[in-house]
Amino acid sequence: MSNQTANKATSEQATLTQTRKADHLRVCLEEDVQFHQTTNGLEHYRFTHCCLPEIDRSEIDLSTTFFQKKLGVPLLISSMTGGTEQAKMINYRLAEVAQHYRMAMGVGSQRVAIENSLVAPTFAVRSIAPDILLFANLGAVQLNYKYGIDECLRSVDLLEADALILHLNPLQECIQTNGDTNFRGLLAKIATLCQKLPVPVIAKEVGNGISAQMAEKLIEVGVSAIDVAGAGGTSWAKVESERASEPRQRRLGTTFADWGLPTAECVTAVRAVSPQIPIIASGGLRNGVDVTKVIALGADLAGLAFPFLKAAVESETALSELVEDLLAEMITVLFCTGNAALAGLKTPGVLERVTF
Repeated sequence: MSNQTANKATSEQATLTQTRKADHLRVCLEEDVQFHQTTNGLEHYRFTHCCLPEIDRSEIDLSTTFFQKKLGVPLLISSMTGGTEQAKMINYRLAEVAQHYRMAMGVGSQRVAIENSLVAPTFAVRSIAPDILLFANLGAVQLNYKYGIDECLRSVDLLEADALILHLNPLQECIQTNGDTNFRGLLAKIATLCQKLPVPVIAKEVGNGISAQMAEKLIEVGVSAIDVAGAGGTSWAKVESERASEPRQRRLGTTFADWGLPTAECVTAVRAVSPQIPIIASGGLRNGVDVTKVIALGADLAGLAFPFLKAAVESETALSELVEDLLAEMITVLFCTGNAALAGLKTPGVLERVTF
């Protein structure tokens, strides 16, 4: 293949990737792509109400530490977008609110920026949020499609990121038209990457969950944290079904719309196999009660995507109001369970499983 032909192919691939990112935003915002049958599983748990907290609500502390970095709240703005002008606006707004409230933030897959450096600024939020815990992001499957340590380093360097998320999305790739479905041998490649990359590697699903067995394998090869990203929120099977041009792909997306492991089950299962591994719980979290429940179940951070996306598209004011709502809800849970700090939520008896 000549250099001219290769450059043309690379340009065409970059255009396709950029179009896909724009489609993802449009579909998530305009179509019903949420799980309907499978829930996040948190409805099976309730907090034990404390009628006499013996604490001052104004002194409740929501701060925490993750990867040795102090956060004001146990919240992660989960990976969503990048690569388009709309995505740039969204990421910049999210970065501003993350900096203000000292939250963690991840960006969407940076593959589009690797393929087309012109869109790299849509991800580059470090100048806006110099102090936040910031995560770069690439699809793990790309390690089977000519990506390696260099591309991962470029993603990290572009963001001046504190860690790299490797997202795992086999179901999405199956339903996506011409998806990348060669997942053979990835565990060994992830192991090599964990050894060579100068920042921690986080393994993350995209909404179908990480089981205890898979978490054990990922931890064994060196990942530094697990984002379970369970079922119950946005269904990427539905998203890709909405985008599909072929009837079979649309049918696949409908058939597997509710496939996956509920977030609550993933958190408890992963924590059971590893008391030490940092866990991020994401997948269908919609309010501060959900956040505090996953913390009580064993997570260290709670990740939300769709609520932040909707608010960021609306306005900066809507985004700030969302965070204030989440903070008020978390503080109320702590107050009404008699806890002045997050660690108290993990005390036996604070959260109980409900039998229906």
